[in-house]
Amino acid sequence: MRDRKQLSPGVVRGQWHHRTDAGRLQCDLCPRACTLSEGQRGFCFIREARGNDIVLTSYGRASGFCIDPIEKKPFNHFYPGTSAFSFGTAGCNLGCRFCQNWDISKAKEMDRLTDLATPASIVDAAQNADCKTIAYTYNDPVIFAEYAIDTAEIAHERGLQNVAVTAGYITHGARAEFFEHMDAANVDLKAFTEDFYKKLCFAELAPVLDTLVYLKHETKVWLEVTTLLIPDHNDSEAEVAKLCEWFFEHLGPDVPLHFSAFHPDFKLLNVPPTPPSTLTRARAQAQKAGLHHVYTGNVHDKAGQSTYCASCKQLLIERDWYVLGAWNLKHGKCKQCGAVLAGRFEDAPGHWGARRVRVPLHA
Repeated sequence: MRDRKQLSPGVVRGQWHHRTDAGRLQCDLCPRACTLSEGQRGFCFIREARGNDIVLTSYGRASGFCIDPIEKKPFNHFYPGTSAFSFGTAGCNLGCRFCQNWDISKAKEMDRLTDLATPASIVDAAQNADCKTIAYTYNDPVIFAEYAIDTAEIAHERGLQNVAVTAGYITHGARAEFFEHMDAANVDLKAFTEDFYKKLCFAELAPVLDTLVYLKHETKVWLEVTTLLIPDHNDSEAEVAKLCEWFFEHLGPDVPLHFSAFHPDFKLLNVPPTPPSTLTRARAQAQKAGLHHVYTGNVHDKAGQSTYCASCKQLLIERDWYVLGAWNLKHGKCKQCGAVLAGRFEDAPGHWGARRVRVPLHA
């Protein structure tokens, strides 16, 4: 692991920034490109201008640690049934009005970060809990990239996998190093219009699409994508059709796509929950567009959450919420026709189930 100098407790020098002609410091980590004067924090809240640097102020400070099923991230094609040691920090570089982790991602109080842990102690805890994976999640790991990278490097040295749950809002200059240390990524594609991203996320769609194409075609990172369907905002047949058409053309048929149900939260309390029928319809649209592995989430739907062979339609992995049932894979191939299932699989599924275990951790 690289030797990062701690400037003060929880504070390290950030890697991606430069001084502008106007004398301010510009953050080059995400497309927001915040320009900061001394002592000013960026939109994400956890990166701050100090002296000649932009510093990360949440290094070694987390909002909590839990052991989750890998399917909860969600990953359906990445070592199914195994457990993921999950953590995040505070803040976010998007401003989603519908955020369902808003108490963490919108936090602007550092005292929310009550769990202190070095990268090495996180990996120790994950190993002691017999987790296969460390998941950088809850808020977007892009904004705590230095902390995530240092943890991921040690995890790889110890034989653990790393997964990022992210909105994919990262610059060309930063993404190569960040994703170099990740084995899988689930990218949250919020919608398929710039208008939605601008009004409901205070961000832009184009950089996210760029990240998706980069991950698929320029890395070995296993990729899955999630879209939260919000009634009357991004769930129309026309928008879903455009999303699926772009997805098939640019990412191909084998990248899993998860359509997830919205529930009223944060600043979008006046919008009703997503009807299960909307997810079913969107899944059918995606399948008709040629996508092989399309899932529904946040609803009870065994058929929509199970995995099928793209060649012979055999049930390969049965799922009931996060509990696995039938397993018809052998060496990552369909037992019936021998077709390879895209993803990362072991010969037998894990048995973690639906448990979610909070883990106290101290540096």
